[in-house]
Amino acid sequence: MKELTRSLRKNQTDAERVIWQQLRNRQLLGCKFRRQQVIGPFIVDFVCLEPKLVIEVDGGQHAEQQEYDQNRSHYLQQLGYRVLRFWNHEVLQDMPAVMGAIHLTILELRDTVKT
Repeated sequence: MKELTRSLRKNQTDAERVIWQQLRNRQLLGCKFRRQQVIGPFIVDFVCLEPKLVIEVDGGQHAEQQEYDQNRSHYLQQLGYRVLRFWNHEVLQDMPAVMGAIHLTILELRDTVKT
């Protein structure tokens, strides 16, 4: 799986590249994101281990694998992760809205941990 994750990092989609530029180097609320990270039997696009947030950027092929994606999200949720999914076109056409949703989710998750 290590070789696959390396390959995925080297061959990012345009949408993954764009969102990674916004997430890397703790730019968003000081959160450290990792890309193409193995969690159990899955490789997630982006993960922030604290506050347990997974971000998936989906292309057109995901329309045909909805059941797989649901099972995957369910598995991650069972581990305590919140899963946010965005379509490629959302990332490429409305990045401020995507980043706003991620920002709000991080704040919400941090508030949940405090209470």
